Amino acid sequence: MHCVKLLGQSLMARDFDRQVAELQIRAAVLNRYTTLGIPVTEPVG
Repeated sequence: MHCVKLLGQSLMARDFDRQVAELQIRAAVLNRYTTLGIPVTEPVG
């Protein structure tokens, strides 16, 4: 929840469908940042 709030406290859209789209975009951005931070492990040997 902390990371979601870093992207902005409130929704900018007024229409419900646009609010849903805005939250989906925020979730996609957070998921992308998470995947960038996960190290890629490869077996040695």
